[in-house]
Amino acid sequence: MLRILGKASSINVRKVLWTCAEIDLPFHREDWGSGFQPTQTAEFLALNPNAMVPVIQDGDLTLWESNTIIRYLANRYGQAAGIYPADAVARALVDQWIDWQASDLNRSWSYAFMALVRQSVAHQDEQALNASISEWSRHMQILDQQLAKTGAYVAGKAFSLADIPIGLSVNRWFETPFEHPHLPAVADYYARLSEREGYRLHGRNGTP
Repeated sequence: MLRILGKASSINVRKVLWTCAEIDLPFHREDWGSGFQPTQTAEFLALNPNAMVPVIQDGDLTLWESNTIIRYLANRYGQAAGIYPADAVARALVDQWIDWQASDLNRSWSYAFMALVRQSVAHQDEQALNASISEWSRHMQILDQQLAKTGAYVAGKAFSLADIPIGLSVNRWFETPFEHPHLPAVADYYARLSEREGYRLHGRNGTP
C-alpha cells in the first residue's frame, strides 16, 4: 500500500491526499512535520534531504516534491479517472497551470499568509504585507479570467490534476482574512470544487 509521510494539515500533503481520493487509491498516512514526528531526523533526511513533507513510498520508490508526486500517482494509477491527459497538448495545458501555481501564485501569497494566518513575527512589515496582498490579488485576477474563459475548470471544461494545487490555493485565498476583490469566476469555481468529495475531505481542511 502507498505510504504517505506528512501531516494532513499541510497544503502540500493535502494535494497528495486529494489526488488519492480522485483516483480511488488506498494509502497509509503517517504524521510527520511540525507538531509530529520531526523531519530533521536521520531517518527522514534519508528519504528527503530537504526535510520537507510530503514524501511517499510506493514499493521500492521513494519520492518527494508534491507536484511530482501527484503527477506520478495520476500517471501510474489514475488513467481511468482521466485527470491527467495522455495527449501531449492537453497534458501541457494541465502542467502549465500546475507550474504557475507552484511558482507565480504560490510566491505571491506566501508573505500575506505568514503574516495574517500564521501571525509570524518575522512577517509583520506593513509595506511587504500590502505588496504581497496586491500581487496575490493580481494573480487571482489572472485565474478569474481563465476560469471565466473555460466556464468550468482551470485547464478546460473537465476537472484535471491542475485543479488540485489551484483549488487548494483558492481555499487559502478565501480563508486568509483581508478584503478580497470580487472575483465571480473564482467564487463559482470554489463552489464547483466543493461538490467533489475529495475536495470536501482534503481541500477545505475537512469542512464542507
